[in-house]
Formats: sequence, structure tokens, C-alpha cells
Amino acid sequence: MNIIILGAPGAGKGTLSDALVKELGIPKISTGDMLRKEVKDCTPLGLKAKEIMARGALVSDQIINELLRNRVKQNDCKKGFMLDGFPRTINQAEELFKITEELGYKIDLVIDLVVSEELIVKRLTNRRVCRKCGGNFNLFSSHSKKPGICDFCGGELYQRADDNEATIRNRLQVYAKDTQPLINYYAKKGLLTELAADNGVLEMVKAFKKIVMEQKIK
Repeated sequence: MNIIILGAPGAGKGTLSDALVKELGIPKISTGDMLRKEVKDCTPLGLKAKEIMARGALVSDQIINELLRNRVKQNDCKKGFMLDGFPRTINQAEELFKITEELGYKIDLVIDLVVSEELIVKRLTNRRVCRKCGGNFNLFSSHSKKPGICDFCGGELYQRADDNEATIRNRLQVYAKDTQPLINYYAKKGLLTELAADNGVLEMVKAFKKIVMEQKIK
């Protein structure tokens, strides 16, 4: 099963896809995670992306497509994969079609996570990330056992520079302008299904399973 999970920044794409990795046994592909690794490793691609990401703007399609093409060619994607936050533009969607067609894949389902802007701002301004392992916590909904300390590895938790209200609202405006058209794009293809994302992860997984059963997706 090959799935796309759409939704504004902070809608819960990573939370849902992490849970589905265990349920479905297929890898999650997050272009955001891949980009941050490139930035952390100070690769040429990462240096190009760093300034753009700090402003809350979208990185160019060329950079994203290069990352994605290399990733889906790996062996662990042969039985299926989940795309977390990709594509974000119509151009990326069309490039994704070319990539999957070239490799003999097809997209089975596109999930659109629906949540209010105010809840997104609350979630992201309270997000904390481990400097060591990259684990995610939230002062609002899923805080660590010890303040400022990662439950997984004991590393220091910090707030990402782009997790401030001004940048978040800018990112949401960019999303509405550049990514929202994908909803119509995939709806016309008969692949899109909405999923409420204002509840916890268990409710989202339950709703996802219901969608798969109703649409008889294998």
C-alpha cells in the first residue's frame, strides 16, 4: 500500500504516519526529516535549504524531488511506503506520478488531515525536539517525564527556531496558497479522503483503518 498523508504543518502527519509504520510494516518517508538531516550534515543541498526553511517558506521542487527519487528506490519501499507531507505542490504531484510510474508503483490512497489553525499554532509552539535522537514531545499534549529531558535517550529537548507563532502562521499561509490545490487535484482522481485530526493518535489510527476497510485497499 502506497499512501500520501496531506495536512497543514502541525496537523499530525508525523504522529499518524509513525503509528502506521507499526500497523502496516511499511516505511514513512518525510521530506522534512530528510531536509533537516541534510541541513544538520551541512551538505550542499542542506545549505541551500537552511535559509529557506528558517523563513517558513517551501524548499524548491528540484531539491525535494531529488531527495524523494533517491529514497523510493531503496529496497524497503518495494512493499509500500507512506509519504508524510509530500507532495506540497501540483508540480511535485506530477513529478511523483512520473517517479512512481517509472518504478512500477501507484498511489493507493491520499489522506487529508483536517484540523483548526488555532490548534495547530498551540501544538507547534509547544513542540520540543531532542537534540540527540530527534524524538518529538509536546508541552501541550505529550510532554516528557522529566522537563527538558528526552524519554528515549536522555538528550536535551529544545524548541526549533521555526516553531514560533509568526513563522507558523506564515507557514500556514504558504500551505493554503501552494498546497491546498492538491486537495482538488487528488479528489478529481478519486484518491482523497478527509480524516479529522483534532483527536489523539489512537482515534486517527482507528479512523484510518475504517477508511481502508470501506475502500477495500490492500
